[in-house]
Amino acid sequence: MKKYVKIISIVVFVAINTCIYISLNILDEEAIDITNAMTFKNTKSEVLVANFMTDEKQADEIYTGKVIEITGTVKEVSFLNNRNTLILQGKDKNSGVICDMNANQIDAITKITQGEKVTIKGICKGFLKDVVMLNCIIITNN
Repeated sequence: MKKYVKIISIVVFVAINTCIYISLNILDEEAIDITNAMTFKNTKSEVLVANFMTDEKQADEIYTGKVIEITGTVKEVSFLNNRNTLILQGKDKNSGVICDMNANQIDAITKITQGEKVTIKGICKGFLKDVVMLNCIIITNN
């Protein structure tokens, strides 16, 4: 019986520490004021995706966790699951940049159409099949 109590205590301890880590390191990014945050790098969506597809490890070191500005052509505008998302075209038709938009951008997003060229500023979170950016704002749209 003491063995089970010890195991349960360890599991609870690990779970609590994991929750604390997530709340401090992941959820805290919503608190960053992207509008006033210094931009680390400016690039085009096609170049950003190509960098991750060519050498993901190096691109991770350069971009992940940093505030960057991306200019690209809107592939899709989505409002699924109460998330406002712009997808910018990438290197090919199967890749792109997923921009999870800041909640205060809803008015601007509704005016954007597919094929429009935009510049987005946000936090790069890395690459899966697409580059993922969070807490994004629209800098310009043409």
